[in-house]
Amino acid sequence: MSSRLVRSRLHDLLARQRSGRRALGVSATPVKESVVSSDTLLNDQTPPPSSGPRSRSLLKFGAIAAFTAALGSTAYASYVPLKAVELYLDLRRTIEDQVRGFTEPLSEKLLPDLHPQEQHVFTLVLDLNETLVYSDWKRDRGWRTFKRPGVDAFLEHLAKFYEIVVYSDQLSMYVDPVLERLDQKGCIRFRLSRAATKYVNGKHFRDLSKLNRDPSRILYISGHALESSLQPENCVPIKPWKLENDDTALLDLIPFLEYVALHSPTDIRSVLASYEGRDIASEFIERSKEHQRRMQEQKQHRGFWRR
Repeated sequence: MSSRLVRSRLHDLLARQRSGRRALGVSATPVKESVVSSDTLLNDQTPPPSSGPRSRSLLKFGAIAAFTAALGSTAYASYVPLKAVELYLDLRRTIEDQVRGFTEPLSEKLLPDLHPQEQHVFTLVLDLNETLVYSDWKRDRGWRTFKRPGVDAFLEHLAKFYEIVVYSDQLSMYVDPVLERLDQKGCIRFRLSRAATKYVNGKHFRDLSKLNRDPSRILYISGHALESSLQPENCVPIKPWKLENDDTALLDLIPFLEYVALHSPTDIRSVLASYEGRDIASEFIERSKEHQRRMQEQKQHRGFWRR
């Protein structure tokens, strides 16, 4: 096979790669649906997209395999034409750029700059599935989405103290319509979906370092916090919710989160480290009771010497 044929094949491959369009960050017009309390079913909805391995990873290997086959057929040649080498390098750069676009967050700054007057505000990052809502499928009715008990009060109260951001590994075509119904009072400032995650070893991770926020002032709450974030030191684990009607996990966290916002610790990461391995909500209540007990003892002791 002549070098002319090799160049022809390379041109075809390069043209196909350049003609591709990245659709990851494009949201389709969502179908409006209701998000209601955990004991009420929703209308039919499209199932949430799986967060498993991306089929786009085949792009890299398919293109490389095709190129290798093209060169392999000319193995008898004693040299590779300079033009073929240039085409190979161009093709490789194109493939690497496309693969990087699917594995890295869509921007180095996922959120706009904070207003100067809000530099003191903490950022509360919330996962969606099994944290705020739960999507369930049954044969007789298909998919339904339920909202976690207490989620309305949780969002409305903490929006007074925090910049609230939802960061999901699902596609925006699922995230946007769910949040449109869930957050009708506008408590959530920003929504981030799969295009904003980092893809590592077949899994989508939340990369809090890309939020354009001070890492010492970020808290990430999720039913799978330590498994879904690249910054475990910012994580606030919460029990995954799977339709338990007596669940109070979100409401139980409010006292701790309000205390953090009002007292503004220098670095939230050191605070969270002191709760490592413990349930933060219950441990905070116990520490608060102990603090009150000590304060009461000191007050009584001072009163004794004043008599």
